[in-house]
Amino acid sequence: MTALTSAAARIASARLDWIVPGWPAPDAIEAFVTTRNGRDEAGRMTPFDPGGHATPLDPMVASAVRVDRERLARFLPTEPRWLEQVHGAEVVRLDAGAVASADPWCAPRADAAVTRTPEVVLAIRTADCLPVLFCDRAGSVAGAAHAGWRGLAAGVLENAVAALGCEPRDVLAWIGPAIGRAAYEVGADVRQAFTADDAGAQSAFVPGRAGHWHADLEALARRRLERCGVATVHGGGMCTSTDAARFYSWRRDHAHGRMAALIWIARGSIESRACAAVPA
Repeated sequence: MTALTSAAARIASARLDWIVPGWPAPDAIEAFVTTRNGRDEAGRMTPFDPGGHATPLDPMVASAVRVDRERLARFLPTEPRWLEQVHGAEVVRLDAGAVASADPWCAPRADAAVTRTPEVVLAIRTADCLPVLFCDRAGSVAGAAHAGWRGLAAGVLENAVAALGCEPRDVLAWIGPAIGRAAYEVGADVRQAFTADDAGAQSAFVPGRAGHWHADLEALARRRLERCGVATVHGGGMCTSTDAARFYSWRRDHAHGRMAALIWIARGSIESRACAAVPA
């Protein structure tokens, strides 16, 4: 893969403020996260939203989402594999042997996905929840997880790491934009979900008004990744709630806009050719 064909180069050429992870992933791995900003065919800045649901119910919303997904496809090698996200901990394998639906709006019911097949684009949608991307040091496997507090507490990150099928010490993780601690007030139930079996998780909660705490989702994610053996974690520090010019935020706006986080294994690298022969 050359600089001329990388996703980062295509995004820069389109003058988009989309985010390319700054992590030491091998050349075989491509990834980026969209923002709320896109450009139309004339190069004018326009809102961008890949949709918050597998199948939008409102026909007008579905039409707008379809246009933005077509624009998104120009930066990808194949149609992205979306998930029907339910704030759970289910992980789906999307490899060459997986059944592909003819309907692009159909999606597996899960909150994380992994693949060893080149050019299978994993895609998740977020607006305050954490998008977490994964790969191994060889570039032979990639993963993506949607992690709100429910998914985090249920073990979606641990399940995603296990599904990668490699030693946790060989896993690289990158945390994308999510709601920051100062903007994320939660009740006692959320705090209890994390501290019941991990007293050290209390450090991720700062007291707010009576009976409430400010929760640090990123700190909780880093703690869980560390506990399951993933030591190399990059990214973070981008708050969806406070940066209204760049990100959608459900808590701030109570609207349905979403960002997309995407990752895939590029075809043509030594690692990709090797992993293509691995049975699904």
